[in-house]
Amino acid sequence: MSRRMFSRTTVRTARRSRALRAAAPVAVLALALTACGGSGEEPADKAKESASSDSKPKGDSPAGGEAEAGPLKAGESVTAPFKEDDAKITYDIAAQKVDLSTEAEAQKMVKDPKDAKGLVAATAHVKFTNKSGGVVASSPDVGMETEIYADGVRGGLLMFASEDAPGCDDTVDIENWKAGQSYTICQTYMVPAGAKSIEVRWPEEGGATHTWAFPAE
Repeated sequence: MSRRMFSRTTVRTARRSRALRAAAPVAVLALALTACGGSGEEPADKAKESASSDSKPKGDSPAGGEAEAGPLKAGESVTAPFKEDDAKITYDIAAQKVDLSTEAEAQKMVKDPKDAKGLVAATAHVKFTNKSGGVVASSPDVGMETEIYADGVRGGLLMFASEDAPGCDDTVDIENWKAGQSYTICQTYMVPAGAKSIEVRWPEEGGATHTWAFPAE
């Protein structure tokens, strides 16, 4: 399976389109739910099917690289390189928390509430600090690598839902990101309600997959 369901150009274009239509309701803007087993977009209710059909052993690296020895705790950081469009940046990365919605709240996030039946929205807050490598001119891509797993299975990505959520920095608004500056970039995934464990993963390209463990409550 390809790790990235959408190209950076596609997502960036959608981000800018979203910014122009900021007054529109979230559910009307764009809802693209992806799960591991698909080759493109698929409805939110497929997330539960993916949970049963695309399970991987705990610690597997979606990038095909090495896995971390064990999960990190909330707020613990790792340092990793990432190629932005204009520079190869070394980031300090720390997953801070995961916010979980109720099933009723998740259904309000989608155009058709039936798509979110049996699911909750999990929003990962990940702090990224530019350590070195240059200035990121605009719209950084590093946050796009963040993934959320429930009981060892990747959830379905709910695009744009968390970019302007409380405590999250909208990547459309990030410009001239210099060394020493930090932003919290969020990603929201739909995961099965009643999951026993939640993990935030950030895989290095061809390297380790860094994992943070969070309570599923």
